[in-house]
Amino acid sequence: MKKYVLTYILSFLIVTCLLGTGAHAAKYASWNEIVDEMHSVIDKADKAYQGGDANAAKDFVNDAYFGYYEKEGVERAVLSYVSGKRASTVEYQFSAAKRLMTEGASVSEVRQSLDLLKKMLREDANKLDGKEESAMGVFIASMLIILREGFEAILVIAAIAAYLIRSGNSASNRVVYGSAVAALIASALAAVALQYVFEVSGANQEILEGAAMLLAVVVLFFVSNWMVSKAESEAWKHYIENKVQTAVETGSQFALGAAAFLAVFREGAETILFYQALFAETETYKNMAWVGFGVGCVALVFIFLAVRYGSLVIPIKPFFMGTSILMYIMSIAFAGGGVKELQEADVLSVTPVNFVQSVDILGIYPTLETLLPQIVLLALAVASIFYYRSKGRKVRAAA
Repeated sequence: MKKYVLTYILSFLIVTCLLGTGAHAAKYASWNEIVDEMHSVIDKADKAYQGGDANAAKDFVNDAYFGYYEKEGVERAVLSYVSGKRASTVEYQFSAAKRLMTEGASVSEVRQSLDLLKKMLREDANKLDGKEESAMGVFIASMLIILREGFEAILVIAAIAAYLIRSGNSASNRVVYGSAVAALIASALAAVALQYVFEVSGANQEILEGAAMLLAVVVLFFVSNWMVSKAESEAWKHYIENKVQTAVETGSQFALGAAAFLAVFREGAETILFYQALFAETETYKNMAWVGFGVGCVALVFIFLAVRYGSLVIPIKPFFMGTSILMYIMSIAFAGGGVKELQEADVLSVTPVNFVQSVDILGIYPTLETLLPQIVLLALAVASIFYYRSKGRKVRAAA
């Protein structure tokens, strides 16, 4: 089992190394220089809206976001050195300005929104420029990138691997690990495509990431629902206790492999792009970036092993229920993140919900569009658990 985990991490290391070393050199001497240009573009948006051209104004806002905030690594720097919540807040301020333009708000309202955006960008630039590059700072930023991006994928793979072993189908783990390796390769190709092929339109990256996350929602929800049904089945319990060696149903085996693939793929390309930006920004301590990456990978290995081997001491039924609930939580988080990516690409609208705070790790964001599908999925998850528990009680009563 350990060799598969190490192969996974090593593969990621090699892929990231090959792509990371090709990261372009920084074109700006400071973050404030980038923000200066963003301000210029945002001012053009203001003038376009004053002139009655809302579409042109929104195009300028998109140019500031995709052409500078994302492309020049501002978002990634804020995520690494400020906070994920702050990055989400700024991203939604871009969306808020465009929403006002779409709704035909007054010139003063739009200008106020754009001025707030400029203020937030300047504050972040001052924070980023105020930090002195240090070996420890680069190390921590690098370690947090791989931990943040790899944590969910490792949890999904470890939970599925443990599930298959507990169900007497350890041989089927080849499908799961093979899917993870395939996702690494696909992630590398996607990173290259996003860096070069789709460079003209930054929205393509958001659409690709959003679509992958929403597809992952469907697969993870199916897998978690399937696990709950097995946990509450007396026939399945008997099958486990007697360790009957049979293959997992073909459809379910495919779903488990797909869940592993999507969990890795949705993180992989983004992780590579984050490291490209980190290497482009780091002049003196590139070696510490690799040390941080290595330490983060080792931490992910321990997380994997804790879930994988720790599950062996948990009774069968609680383990299955716990694993399925973990999958439910992942699917709900992915739903919020997927919708957020599509909002950033202007595929979906943004309706603020001011009393909700962003919780990035759970995919919770303060918009109606992200919260509604999460509420629906939560209701379906609760209904599924109660349904299968009720069904299990009836089976036991009849027996």
